[in-house]
Amino acid sequence: MKFRFSRVWLFLLTVFILIVSAVVWSNLWVINSTEDRVYQSADQLPHYDAALVLGTSSKVRGGAPNPFFVYRMDKAAQLYRNGKVDQLILSGDNRTRFYDEPGAMLDALIKKGIPRSVMVLDTAGLRTFDSIERSKMVFGKQSLIVVTQPFHAYRALFLCDHLNIPAVVFAAREPGEKVGPQVYIREYFARTKAVLDVYLFSGMEGSKTTT
Repeated sequence: MKFRFSRVWLFLLTVFILIVSAVVWSNLWVINSTEDRVYQSADQLPHYDAALVLGTSSKVRGGAPNPFFVYRMDKAAQLYRNGKVDQLILSGDNRTRFYDEPGAMLDALIKKGIPRSVMVLDTAGLRTFDSIERSKMVFGKQSLIVVTQPFHAYRALFLCDHLNIPAVVFAAREPGEKVGPQVYIREYFARTKAVLDVYLFSGMEGSKTTT
């Protein structure tokens, strides 16, 4: 009985080590292969036809402004004002009439003086993969500036590479201590899932479950 018990623990330990190794390795791969295309200054960017602004909730629990959202809108407006893009694709979740990420982005950017005529709403950007894929398949963009925070930028660029879309990220400010660590922990595992989706499930329906 003791021998069998030891073998079970050895098996579980081996599985645990393999999982941890896979998570660490995939994160290093995603980050190292994309970090040279994450820009902090608009002056470093060439002109692109369009920017893809990735959606997030405009509010946090309790109704306060979501800093992720606020900082992304600041960067999107800066891109247009600096003449770096001709069009903004506002892509996010609009599964119900009570939750509308693209609509909230549109309202915020209009308040910042961005013309309505240069903004296109993508209300079917339920996941990062969907937003990036639709920018090419639906809106016909062959290259992009993606607007999001640095922690999310690496996965977004990794997916752009998979979809053969030349892209860079104009990085919005990180909220830092204003948000809990669970946001960054979730992204850590999401990068691993992206690698699995792209290289193990590519061509299957599962490849479109990348968040």
